Amino acid sequence: MIANIAALLYLVAGVLFILALRGLSHPETGRKGNLYGMVGMTIAILTSLAVSSPQHFITWLLILGGLGIGAVIGAVIAKKIPMTQMPELVAAFHSLVGLAAVFVAAAALYAPEAFGIGHPGSIATASLVEMGLGLAIGAITFAGSVVAFAKLSGRMSGAPILLPMRHANNLALFLLLAWLIHAFCNSGGESMLFWAITLVALVFGLLIIIPIGGADMPVVVSMLNSYSGWAAAGIGFTLGNIALIITGALVGSSGAILSYIMCKGMNRSFLSVIAGGFGGEAGSAGTVSGEQKPVKIGSAEDAAYVLKNASKVIIVPGYGMAVAQAQHALREMADAMKKAGVEVKYAIHPVAGRMPGHMNVLLAEANVPYDEVFELEDINSEFSQADAVYVIGANDVVNPAAEDDKTSPIYGMPVLQVWKAATVFFNKRSLASGYAGIDNPVFYRDNTVMVLGDAKKMTDEIAKAMTH
Repeated sequence: MIANIAALLYLVAGVLFILALRGLSHPETGRKGNLYGMVGMTIAILTSLAVSSPQHFITWLLILGGLGIGAVIGAVIAKKIPMTQMPELVAAFHSLVGLAAVFVAAAALYAPEAFGIGHPGSIATASLVEMGLGLAIGAITFAGSVVAFAKLSGRMSGAPILLPMRHANNLALFLLLAWLIHAFCNSGGESMLFWAITLVALVFGLLIIIPIGGADMPVVVSMLNSYSGWAAAGIGFTLGNIALIITGALVGSSGAILSYIMCKGMNRSFLSVIAGGFGGEAGSAGTVSGEQKPVKIGSAEDAAYVLKNASKVIIVPGYGMAVAQAQHALREMADAMKKAGVEVKYAIHPVAGRMPGHMNVLLAEANVPYDEVFELEDINSEFSQADAVYVIGANDVVNPAAEDDKTSPIYGMPVLQVWKAATVFFNKRSLASGYAGIDNPVFYRDNTVMVLGDAKKMTDEIAKAMTH
């Protein structure tokens, strides 16, 4: 009877998780999606506790203590971490999921009778397969997420680190890992093989993420999200926990689909991202053959005059906007333009920022109307009809080298064609190259005016100039 009720509650939790993913697919329903996910997770946790029903007081104390500590840490992080640090926070959380999978696998190895999968040294082969896969994917996720966190947080260079013979080494490590998992399953649960799998998987996770450049980090974040889900699903089979299997499968599949969408948005294959190296060719901003290129520098008043008197303006946000927390100032500037009768739209590139949906979240935080925000494929044809474009903190996603320069590392990547507008106002701190490490020819076009400076301060000044 209890098992049937538990299965039903797990099913309810699974449905809520599906509704959560559906809600999170659009900013307008994002809050509702979060709520569904929270309710579903609460049901899953309470059901798991009720089913396991530990008999010892110390066990209950450890479980409730762990939940309490985690809840406090989560609440503090939610309050303190700004949106600009959300990508590295997501990577850090992925690492914890991977580490949890490793710990659970270790617990199942040393106390298999508690999980109903056998006895030490004599564990069911099916359980060993699930344990080995969950362990390997978990360790890869942990190590890879640590590197991603270091790159995204600036603790490590965003440029790819190209090790010699990296492809051959990675292939050798992958084959060694597969052999170790096979040997582990045939051994009945040999502990030395368990820790060998862990070590090789950790090294493999480090080596597959280190060569990946900054421009591919949105794909890496969604890819690691997928890995964490599959690790959880694998351990869910070991534990016999339906909720963990469902949750892991949902996260794993949605992360894989998102990775595919990101790769398609960059016109890159998933294998080419894993191979790494994108963003290693650092450009020298403003120079060609040692000569300085001519650049038009404008003021806030210049931008305000043109933008306010335009008929149609398209705004292109990027990571620089996130760093400066300029989304609220940007909305105020847009409101001032709309009061003057200007048609305002926002253009979002699928890999703008440091994680999928980064710009959408920031604009939603500033209460930008959802019907003014458009994806690349829906708005690219409108740039030629725009009187002006305001690029705030973006760079690589508006680089025409992706279309014009076959030698460019971003050649073939779909970009927002801002240069087709009558006037382009480009807000950046400097003429430095973007995260991909390459120069942007838009800076030097005749119809481009650079408005250099902090994104929030400059946008505030433009908005104020419009009201005078």
